[in-house]
Amino acid sequence: MEDNEQKSRKKCKKERAVSAGYRNRLPEIAEKIIDTCDDGACYTHIDYDPIPSKESVVEIINRFKEVLFPGFFSSGKLDPANLRYSMGQTVSVLFDLLSEQVANSIRHDCFRYDKSCTDCAERGQKIAMDVIESIPSIRTILATDVTAAYAGDPAAQSHDEIIFSYPGMFAVMVYRVAHKLFEHHVPLLPRIMTEYAHSITGIDIHPGAEIGERFVIDHGTGVVVGETTEIGKNVRIYQGVTLGALSLPPEAGEKLKGKKRHPTIEDDVIIYSGATILGGDTVIGARSIVGGNVWLTTSVPPDTRVLMEKPKLIYK
Repeated sequence: MEDNEQKSRKKCKKERAVSAGYRNRLPEIAEKIIDTCDDGACYTHIDYDPIPSKESVVEIINRFKEVLFPGFFSSGKLDPANLRYSMGQTVSVLFDLLSEQVANSIRHDCFRYDKSCTDCAERGQKIAMDVIESIPSIRTILATDVTAAYAGDPAAQSHDEIIFSYPGMFAVMVYRVAHKLFEHHVPLLPRIMTEYAHSITGIDIHPGAEIGERFVIDHGTGVVVGETTEIGKNVRIYQGVTLGALSLPPEAGEKLKGKKRHPTIEDDVIIYSGATILGGDTVIGARSIVGGNVWLTTSVPPDTRVLMEKPKLIYK
């Protein structure tokens, strides 16, 4: 028994010595990391002013879910007796969270790019108030998205099912809020919001895209909607659709910022899974249908069906 105890002690001492050996190297490694913070080629934010917080952005999105679809995503029961109190509390918390993150985004942009001061805190509150005041109009357009999704999907048992569980609905909801912030020229924050939705749903909608009412993303995984895309009313797209830009040399990126690089999709268009539509001059005319796996870099007139030629199957 004693021999076993001695062996256990020796083993523990050896493990402790090995661990100490590794840990003793950590201060030196930390110093090397700190040295790279002075390297202009590496990206670092070490300053007294905070930058936007992804955790706060997720909380903001969750609060928006509560006010855009009251009762669906509330943490507690919502009924006519407590509606005013609950809504007042949620809107108040949302305003504080949003104004802080907007101010942080603007302030970070000012310091990072040496811009002139623009009263970040006041701008943060003003923009947050403008966006919150637009919630009724966002609710109205989201209602058309839900209605269109239900009308076009026989598998949907109810509107509630779409609100609760459809990834396309969540991605579109986040986009519609982020787009309001984008219109106010808020840096960073709108993109953080839509990229969070992207990470959850696999649907990548840039907040700068212009999207009309009754917009439906069916299934959704792998959908990409670029920054300067314009989408009309009553458009439905399926999984794997890309509304993107033509490939350009790396040095052209800066020159083309803000230029029209992504397609225009007119009203009542259906785009089936796997289709790729590229280019700022490409227009898909109203009421057209783009079939699965189609590749388009030129415009399509209204009332056109674009389909792939039937492939030849080989059986062995």
